[in-house]
Amino acid sequence: MATLQYSLLLSFTLSALVSTILAHNITDILSGFPEYSEFNKYLTQTKLADEINTRQTITVLALNNGAMTALAAKHPLSVIKNALSLLVVLDYYDPTKLHQISKGTTLSTTLYQTTGNAPGNLGFVNITDLQGGKVGFGSAAPGSKLDSSYTKSVKQVPYNISILEISQPIIAPGILTAPAPTPSSVNITALLEKAGCKTFASLLQTSGVIKTYQSAADKGLTIFAPNDEAFKAAGVPDLSKLTNAEIVSLLQYHATATYSPFGSLKTSKDPISTLASNGAGKFDLTVTSAGDSVTLHTGIGPSRVAETVLDSTPLVIFTVDNVLLPVELFGKAPSPAPAGEPVSAPSPSPSPVASSPAPASVEAPSPLAASPPAPPVETPGGAPADAPFGSENSTADGSAAVHVSVPVQVTVFATVICSILMS
Repeated sequence: MATLQYSLLLSFTLSALVSTILAHNITDILSGFPEYSEFNKYLTQTKLADEINTRQTITVLALNNGAMTALAAKHPLSVIKNALSLLVVLDYYDPTKLHQISKGTTLSTTLYQTTGNAPGNLGFVNITDLQGGKVGFGSAAPGSKLDSSYTKSVKQVPYNISILEISQPIIAPGILTAPAPTPSSVNITALLEKAGCKTFASLLQTSGVIKTYQSAADKGLTIFAPNDEAFKAAGVPDLSKLTNAEIVSLLQYHATATYSPFGSLKTSKDPISTLASNGAGKFDLTVTSAGDSVTLHTGIGPSRVAETVLDSTPLVIFTVDNVLLPVELFGKAPSPAPAGEPVSAPSPSPSPVASSPAPASVEAPSPLAASPPAPPVETPGGAPADAPFGSENSTADGSAAVHVSVPVQVTVFATVICSILMS
């Protein structure tokens, strides 16, 4: 028993240590640089800061206040988010590495590529080491120019996060001209039906809850839509036995009055209030994450966030694997729907829900659209003579980020802990 306790304590301590080692906070880092206050503000508003903070190896191409203000003045928030996503490179580039690019040019994956909104290679950036010590940045789309250039280094936490200033935004074809419909004009039910959530969409319409969703969309709305198979799963209650008020609460429980894209869910620690919440601890959801997987917990059972149907600030729609059952309605074991009978809401107009027996479980799609890997980047032993020196802002320990060699530090730490515990 003592050995088991020692093992558990050691495991917990090492997990906490690794989490601390790899943590960084882009908002805190940029708060020390007032010349990037506008850029920092829009990273927060678009929730890109949350996504950046979940990545362990990343480069942020920052815009100073003048360049950021010029971009923000002409475009809605959803377009600004796409443009800024193209400035978040999923690789580590410090000033020296910029001048050590194999063959002088490379294509690197950005956060925009992971959204699923970037056709072809529009989610990649072209980084080219130019003559005279300059480095150019541009879209990877054929025919695109290197319209932006490296200006200076801002901050590095070696091999974890690097922040570099560039002269202006990197513009991929169509990224600024794509129409951005207002959330209230989005046809939510049509999107849900297309995503395989016809039962959920029908319930929203027959209960009238769709109007609640639409009215909340402009200020911020996140929807967790169960797919059609989820309503046929064992343990799902017989909705025909619920009152209209209970149906409304159940459907409201599947949405929150905030814009919470996938990156924000991954970093969520506190309980999330839903549209059904009416008091402290009522109709809340909790979130856990492991790698790129996010799971919602109701107190009765878990449900994995399967895929993103729409992410258009401030509206985001996800599909989930299971119906979210709040303990406030189903604290006791819910009565299952009779075999072979359709699941329907107690409404004057019947809900067109399939009545066939539940099929074998179907594996849901990955939570995020897969991002094509960036081309491999070789790092020669030496940089050209005109390569800039390492930034004076490079750090291995700071209030906003910490990075050390994990394997060595953890091994030493584990040895010390074991010696203490076994003594």
